[in-house]
Amino acid sequence: MRKLKGPLRTVIYLYVVAMGLFHLYTATFGSLEAYLQRNVHLLWILPLTFILYPASKAGPKDEVPPFDWALAVLAACPGLYVIFNYESIIYRVIQVDPVTTVQLLLGTLLTLLLLEGTRRVVGWPLAVIGGLFAAYMYFGHFLPGIAKGFPFSFHRVIEHLYLTDEGIFSSSLGVSATYVMIFLIFGGFLEKSGIGPYFMDLAQAFAGHSPGGPAKIAVVSSAMFGSISGSAVANIYATGTFTIPLMKRIGYSPTFAGAVEAVASSGGQVMPPIMGAGAFIMASFLGTPYKNIIIAAFVPALLYFVAVFVMVHMRALKRGLTGLSREELPSRISVLKRVYLVVPLVGLVIMLLYGYSPMRAAMAGIAMAWIVSLFDPRYRMGPKAVLDAIHDGSMNIFVVAIACATAGIVVGSVTLTGLGFKVVSLIFSLARNIPFLALLLVMLLSILLGMGLPTTAAYIVASALTVPALAKLGFPALASHMFVFYFAIISAITPPVALAAYAASSLAGSNPDETGFQAMRLGLLAFIVPYAFCYDGGLLLQKGFLWDIFALLGGLGAAVAIGWGIEGFLRRSLSFWSRVLFLVMGILCLWPSTPIRFLALAVVFGAYIFHRRAS
Repeated sequence: MRKLKGPLRTVIYLYVVAMGLFHLYTATFGSLEAYLQRNVHLLWILPLTFILYPASKAGPKDEVPPFDWALAVLAACPGLYVIFNYESIIYRVIQVDPVTTVQLLLGTLLTLLLLEGTRRVVGWPLAVIGGLFAAYMYFGHFLPGIAKGFPFSFHRVIEHLYLTDEGIFSSSLGVSATYVMIFLIFGGFLEKSGIGPYFMDLAQAFAGHSPGGPAKIAVVSSAMFGSISGSAVANIYATGTFTIPLMKRIGYSPTFAGAVEAVASSGGQVMPPIMGAGAFIMASFLGTPYKNIIIAAFVPALLYFVAVFVMVHMRALKRGLTGLSREELPSRISVLKRVYLVVPLVGLVIMLLYGYSPMRAAMAGIAMAWIVSLFDPRYRMGPKAVLDAIHDGSMNIFVVAIACATAGIVVGSVTLTGLGFKVVSLIFSLARNIPFLALLLVMLLSILLGMGLPTTAAYIVASALTVPALAKLGFPALASHMFVFYFAIISAITPPVALAAYAASSLAGSNPDETGFQAMRLGLLAFIVPYAFCYDGGLLLQKGFLWDIFALLGGLGAAVAIGWGIEGFLRRSLSFWSRVLFLVMGILCLWPSTPIRFLALAVVFGAYIFHRRAS
């Protein structure tokens, strides 16, 4: 991103604040009609993309060349046309009223500039995928075999992408234009009001002194911060700059330190209540209240972090690593005195669970964050701090909005051409109607897409292509979407292209691939739990109170058993067969059969007692 100076920097600051204020206004007094809201949202963002993001790494970083100014002006034209001709667009009959020459030119221009903006902001992979899906709508009928598509005119393709809410302006961009934008501003207020730093103090005070304390600080702080940021890489640079040097200082290897931060920061995206943009899009796709996504995500997220916590604790005990001294850590009493800082998040969760819309809950959270800031002179938010919070939160929208708009091209191509049905047929053919094999194929596709795409874009593309196949095989819609979402996130720690591991290794000074494989090892449970909740809705709290509790107990048993098995330590080093026993019993603790799960829990508990007495 360019670092502009002088009057232009001030103009851009005011522009971004105005963009944030517009979205706050529509969140408070009601959004515009869906197609118009999404169009205005992209109109704010796409032109600014060419001003803030250079065309290449070699491009100027402190000034905007004339070519980029020209692209910014051109990027505004399609949106302005929609605003000034909105009534004629919404009253036109799709496939009946002709697409005018102006509409054809502007629609083509928008598609090309969006793909170029995607290349600059998100990267080549998503831009190429978007371009291929757009081209498939027009050229697909030339392809052979199962890939052969229906013939569509160029006018029909542009109409679908530009003049309807099923292409670029699909529900994916709608989520960015409403929920995500407001929650990003909410995140800006959490940081400026001192709540973000408080999470780090809280993690340090209660986890920093125990064995391997810095690693536990990384796990706890990343879980809390990552839920707000919704980005693994952003989370790593926010918390890892502090935790990774501390982990290395007490004796963790650079590879392990980087892996802990990578796996914890990636897992922040599945931690309620916010979970980044993907969870809002999931709620939109499913047509379900967002609170249902929060409830369903709770147990898998808990198991994810319990397993990582157990492994870093066992690694510390095995190597005799200590924690930080009390003098280096915040006082627990002083931290508890500031516990009022969690009120905005607690209030947000309560409002969501009581059925308030995410936008209204986020607006209330913003107000509460401003109020609690007034109690601490260091973080008291005056007018300048409020504007800074709006600006800083709004600046995080570019990746999400551009990715969602381009993912809309993919979704639009799937809906127009029927490509989704072809993918369903392909999955059925390869899986031979075996549900588990279908899950395996969907996992591989989700990870493959996620290796080069942001989590949100990877989830949108993968779910559009694969969830219908899982639904036909009898898997619940919520579990199917959550399955794809999980593996889109896990792709950030899956070599050879593990973006979170790369970011963490840059801070740890370790080999990126070694860090990625170590992160996979720490996050092993995250590769197992999605399969488990597809067969057992209790892990998503969907089966009734008693069954849900038993599923939770089984999950916790799996988390600790797999942690002991992976690290090979439980008060003393474990033998090979003891490690195998814990790993096998850990997997069986997730088995969707009450007798098998009960037996596995009993074996894990018995083995724990045996090793405790023998040590």
